Amino acid sequence: MRTGEEVRGSERKDKGGIVCAGNFIVDRVHTLSYWPEQGNLAYIQHQDVGVGGGAANVVTDLASLGFSGKLAAAGCIGMDIDGEIVKTRLRGAGIDVSGLRELPDHATAHTHVMNVPGQNRTFFYHGGANDAVTDALILPAVFAAAGYRLFYLGYLMLLPGLDRIDAEGRSGASRLLKAARDAGLTTCVDFVSSEDPEFAAKVGSALPYCDFLIINELEAGRATGITVRDAMGELDETALLLAGERLLTAGVARGAIIHAPEVSFWLAPGAKPIVSDSRPVDAADIVSTVGAGDAFCAAVLYGLHEDWPVERICAVAHAAAARCLGGATATDGIPDMVVLLEDVRGKHACA
Repeated sequence: MRTGEEVRGSERKDKGGIVCAGNFIVDRVHTLSYWPEQGNLAYIQHQDVGVGGGAANVVTDLASLGFSGKLAAAGCIGMDIDGEIVKTRLRGAGIDVSGLRELPDHATAHTHVMNVPGQNRTFFYHGGANDAVTDALILPAVFAAAGYRLFYLGYLMLLPGLDRIDAEGRSGASRLLKAARDAGLTTCVDFVSSEDPEFAAKVGSALPYCDFLIINELEAGRATGITVRDAMGELDETALLLAGERLLTAGVARGAIIHAPEVSFWLAPGAKPIVSDSRPVDAADIVSTVGAGDAFCAAVLYGLHEDWPVERICAVAHAAAARCLGGATATDGIPDMVVLLEDVRGKHACA
């Protein structure tokens, strides 16, 4: 059955699953009255506490979407209050947290997110236990033996222990992804937007062990050295397609999925690129842009696991990102997949 949403509940708990490895962060999202100049004061009008980071957002979004297979988290947290917040939040969503290593000598990673409605957010981040994650601390074979199918890793460029290149030119991420593949898992990778001058080299080491790459347009540009937006900020779709092709040439095996606020591109070896327009969202309806890319990614993973057609996956991924914009934290705007499918049907009905 390809439609997936018709089958829910306990009867599918033993049929596959998705493990999300990488960043687990406690986010404190402060909604500001405005962005102040240095030395000035702005009011914090509202504060939300959530669990963020690539792996945390994606696995929580999958639970919110009603994914009926197994879900698991893998990574590192501290033995502190924030670590308990992470575990409590994930357990409450039905996510297996046995793959989270508690490190007594590291604080749980945390971020203060400064958000002005309608503008891009700003992050103040402490890496803590995330900085200690290595390929030796995550065991993909354990999840494969338990019946999981997909192994997501995010975010590269925010996991120093996995990003570091060794004397043989290999990164910890490349070793971890190889171990996942060797165990029979399909590997899916996401980056974070970083100004690191070694961005291309660090992520490039992992690409030959990546089945599906799910990133935004700026990350695609940094990974390939291609400028994808002009001086006015306009998206150069030709350049973005070239970046996608270079990612495939660099080793991405089954699909490079690049999303931007305007559009997404799905490139696969030997196939014509599939282009999907994003869902327009009124600026007045945007509470925060935190987590929209992760919502897109979670919907892609859901569709990949259920073997949906690419066009359908892209449509629900854009719908998930649009819904996420209405929430204050990275995950609280995500509805059940049934709602996203209605969103997609409604769009087509109005077309």
